[in-house]
Amino acid sequence: MGKTAALDPPTLEWAHRQFQAYYRSIRVEPPSRFTRREFAAFPFSVQTLMRRHESFRSADELRGFLEEEAPRHVYYSSAYYRNPSAATMAAKEWLGADLIFDLDADHLRQAEGKTYAEQLTLARSRFRDLVDDFLLGDFGFDARDVSLVFSGGRGFHAHVHADAALTLSSGERRELVEYIVGVGVDAREGVREMREADRGPGLSMGSGAELAGAEPRGPTGARQRPYQRLAPPDAPGWPGRLTRSLFQILARWDEGGVELAAKEMQEAGASESVARDWAERLVRDGKGRRIREGLSLDVATIDFPPALLDQILDQARIQVQGETDAPVTTDIHRLIRLPGSLHGGTGFRVLPLTRDELDRFEPFRHAPVSFVGLPPVEVALLTDVDYPTLPDPTRGKETETLTVSRSTALFLTLRGEARPTAAGAPPPSPRP
Repeated sequence: MGKTAALDPPTLEWAHRQFQAYYRSIRVEPPSRFTRREFAAFPFSVQTLMRRHESFRSADELRGFLEEEAPRHVYYSSAYYRNPSAATMAAKEWLGADLIFDLDADHLRQAEGKTYAEQLTLARSRFRDLVDDFLLGDFGFDARDVSLVFSGGRGFHAHVHADAALTLSSGERRELVEYIVGVGVDAREGVREMREADRGPGLSMGSGAELAGAEPRGPTGARQRPYQRLAPPDAPGWPGRLTRSLFQILARWDEGGVELAAKEMQEAGASESVARDWAERLVRDGKGRRIREGLSLDVATIDFPPALLDQILDQARIQVQGETDAPVTTDIHRLIRLPGSLHGGTGFRVLPLTRDELDRFEPFRHAPVSFVGLPPVEVALLTDVDYPTLPDPTRGKETETLTVSRSTALFLTLRGEARPTAAGAPPPSPRP
């Protein structure tokens, strides 16, 4: 649910009026089959108790509620019910539920130490992998049945409303999550061991014939050492994903140099001497580039040690694991943020996105509300702030007074980082 800073009554009232100005100036589109869904909301009040079991018979009725109430957080159920306004789950009579994936920057590996904006950039990248590799890739959902949404806070939601997904049980949904996060995946799954003689005359490692599956035989009785060949990067499922991630790691090491490669291999479990030796081979001697070109882990005279192979492929798994919030996906009664509403912890819009828009989406630039016709706001900072990627880049020290755009004032206020100096003054009416 919504993560909200505690605000004093005058500040709450000021923020509430900004939300009212927003909802009275736009038309929030209801979700599909909305008359079968439960709606819930948190009001702007010191005691933020959730108001649940609401339902709406028309889009105008929903919009009227938002304009009048202007709640701090608005949710709707992923589930469809025969009686969505009933007070108990049994009385609601469950009919089915969208399949929801929630990827939150707070839960991502490598997010520690990053700024808010940097965490969202990381979350967008991982969310793109979740959508492309899993939802549209391995699971085969049609893009028309997958809706993408920026949560307005720290993550992204994918709503799958394909008919085949609606009646999945919690257990079946958990199986999808476990596949995404790599439960039970062997780090060696992307490697196939073959013998040197199996390549046959005239075939080099990674040639077109070999990638097509041809395995001509060498001289009878030839006994050569086995070599390890990676799955092609476009191979389906985890084998191809592991190869792509290993390639990304090796490319990063080529760009970052021996020191970066040695450091990351030590972090993956290699000793300092082994990490240094292999960093020099892979980066300085160009072996990493040859692995990427030939798909073979046996480059030149190097016998890739199994322990180091495990470490590198395990690191590859970390790079690609879909870090999705499992309880959201497995809960067939889940409440999820209403697209088009405002997030009560940031004032950012909960924005629906197309797949193409996701590539270009920058939350700090595209999600703030544009309060057209409303003047800027003077705020007193309650802590140091530094948000260079907001539409009006904002930086200041605690106790400093700044004049900022209304959307930035709302953002800082809802995060508990500033307070409007004239919190009691109502804003002018927005332009229609």
